[in-house]
Amino acid sequence: MTKILVVDDEVAIQELVRYNLERSGFEVLTAPDGPTALAKAEQTLPDLIILDLMLPGIDGLEVCRRLKANKATAAIPIIILSAKNDELDKILGLELGADDYVTKPFSPRELLARVKVCLRRLILPEGMDQPRLQVGPFLMEVQEYRFYIANTAIKLAPKEFELMHYFLLNVGKVLRRELLLQKIWGYDYCADTRTVDVHVHHLREKIEPDPANPIYIETIRRVGYRFREIVD
Repeated sequence: MTKILVVDDEVAIQELVRYNLERSGFEVLTAPDGPTALAKAEQTLPDLIILDLMLPGIDGLEVCRRLKANKATAAIPIIILSAKNDELDKILGLELGADDYVTKPFSPRELLARVKVCLRRLILPEGMDQPRLQVGPFLMEVQEYRFYIANTAIKLAPKEFELMHYFLLNVGKVLRRELLLQKIWGYDYCADTRTVDVHVHHLREKIEPDPANPIYIETIRRVGYRFREIVD
């Protein structure tokens, strides 16, 4: 049974989320504060974490940062569920490694849909049934989520890996932000294409010699991105 950790200091929110998740067949664990969340995540290794930001003990952003810095928990997808709805909060959450950001008040049905989308990474995404993919200096051991540049291992977060993989499958093609949202995140993401921009920014920092002047991932103004063809 898929296990989900719900982290929120409001008992009513915990119970609402638990009720809807359990009705859909998920096993639900809960934590009321940051320290408990970190301990439970490491002890139980849930398949997904739903994380509030305004937590006692350690706030949610710091919890997210620590989870992503810990090898044991770094690959666990995180959905931030918060009353903070400023764009800056959303961007910061995504930059720290969260996979999604849902604002309160929320629709339990929408939250459940987003949970299912996040869990799709437990099934290999489109095109990821091949063992290896190599384009120029870039090598991906796809099913192991390993990535190399000129035989040097580079650590990518799961969504960064899937984004890079999709770029390499579509070298030379212009990819609209909306298409990337659909292919990598699995849905429209409420038209929040900033999600793609944040992940592309992080990807450039890891693969480009000079991220400020990218030679691989080209921005197509007002449209999206293109991974340039590599000429030997």
